[in-house]
Amino acid sequence: MQTSKWKTILSWALRIAAALIFLQTLYFKFTGAPESVYIFQTLGAEPWGRYASGVAEMVAAILLLVPRTAWMGAGLGLGVISGALVSHLTKLGIEVQGDGGTLFYLAIVVFVCCAGVLWLHRKEIQFKF
Repeated sequence: MQTSKWKTILSWALRIAAALIFLQTLYFKFTGAPESVYIFQTLGAEPWGRYASGVAEMVAAILLLVPRTAWMGAGLGLGVISGALVSHLTKLGIEVQGDGGTLFYLAIVVFVCCAGVLWLHRKEIQFKF
């Protein structure tokens, strides 16, 4: 029973951390903050990529915070954040517009959190065709 309690606490901590980071970035994506516009212009995906990633991150955050759908949110979050990490490593660089690598490091935190949630909830994953 003790293991179950720690699993629940760890799951909530990872889910909340990832969701908060996703939700915090929505403001910048949806308001057209200069940093977000620069990133998506550099990637050749402005504005549609900025809006699409914002919607995907919002959905992932909501799914992460609902216990029954945490694994879905983690999976979606991993997909979205993997794209961000690949973009940083190929086109953007680790540091974007003098941020000291903050966006890159936050992406790593989200990746680790979502991977942890997916692993913790692996027995709940269901595929029905």
